[in-house]
Amino acid sequence: MPQSIQFGLDRLLAEPALRRPLAGRRIALLAHPASVTRDLKHSLDALGALPDITLSAAFGPQHGLRGDKQDNMVESADYRDPLHGIPVFSLYGEVRRPSAAMMDSFDVLLVDLQDLGCRIYTFITTLRYVLEEAAKHGKSVWVLDRPNPAGRPVEGTTLQPGWESFVGAGALPMRHGLTMGELANWFVATLGLDVDCRVIPMQGWQPEAAPGYGWPLGERSWINPSPNAPNLSMARCYAGTVMLEGTTLSEGRGTTRPLEIFGAPDLDARALIAEMRTLAPEWLRGCVLRDCWFEPTFHKHAGRLCNGVQIHVEAPEHYAHHAFRPWRLQALAFKAIRRLQPDYALWRDFGYEYEFDRLAIDLINGSPVLREWVDDPAARPQDLDALACADEAAWLETRAPFMLYPG
Repeated sequence: MPQSIQFGLDRLLAEPALRRPLAGRRIALLAHPASVTRDLKHSLDALGALPDITLSAAFGPQHGLRGDKQDNMVESADYRDPLHGIPVFSLYGEVRRPSAAMMDSFDVLLVDLQDLGCRIYTFITTLRYVLEEAAKHGKSVWVLDRPNPAGRPVEGTTLQPGWESFVGAGALPMRHGLTMGELANWFVATLGLDVDCRVIPMQGWQPEAAPGYGWPLGERSWINPSPNAPNLSMARCYAGTVMLEGTTLSEGRGTTRPLEIFGAPDLDARALIAEMRTLAPEWLRGCVLRDCWFEPTFHKHAGRLCNGVQIHVEAPEHYAHHAFRPWRLQALAFKAIRRLQPDYALWRDFGYEYEFDRLAIDLINGSPVLREWVDDPAARPQDLDALACADEAAWLETRAPFMLYPG
């Protein structure tokens, strides 16, 4: 039997010795809806019930502490928690970085955020920002570690200098293969931060163990860390399907399978899949593609019947963890559309995460490289593969000293 897993939060609650340095200090919590204990109590409530913890404030990232906002660029307001009587500050409202007044509300910030293992997921950027502000204001940050549900695989090109944004926290590939605790240590070292940063590591995390390969499937309940992250299949696909946010294609928002499906009313899904298989069949390994129809109830193409593709990565006979490469798969879909319909209006040309002067697809990828490869009729799959392989090999070497867990 696999060893029973304990998340960082579980350990902090269960081991008084871990909490001892927090005695007499004002404690803040940065959390979201998936910040729960094994028995599904929210971390704010679990910590607030401890007599040796003095909660003074809480923070919510994008989508809010309780997960109140459905879409991107929909802000959360500050408020006072009615149960605990403490201020709850939004880091996706008037500010993205905590202000000096917010930093003055605590001595130690506990960060308990479930990540998806993808560079664009904004909780990573929020982690960077609070570490930087803690360094400026002499505050401590403790990261209560949680699994990377996408596991250890690495994929994608590295964000290039000058392309940092709220969806690009640093020089990471799209799929980085680290936990939030490991990322915190990487940020501190890479940015040269003079900050008291501690990680409460998990116990028993086995990222190579089937069937979860990163997520303790069957042992811990899945709670949406954001409204459109409903299951493990989405987390596996996300490092590829998130690029759909930079296109005119529906990424399945407004359906029950967001970021596992993509399509549009004017797409021929069967022809698309066939073209993908012709171009680079090796990029389709580890999953099964199925053509389908769906009608989003909101967001892109709302109320219109879309022909599209579902990426199946759930059943053991469909999913191969180390063979599946979602970033290449989704890039290949864009390339196939461009070959089948050269004039297709593929790229989104309106604001994305408060950036209005750069294309969303470039922000998402941390450079124009992928878009230029898609749009160049002479560019071949092996051209993009060569760029990505070099970046992936470099990242594997870079991340090695920061890995806290085997596998």
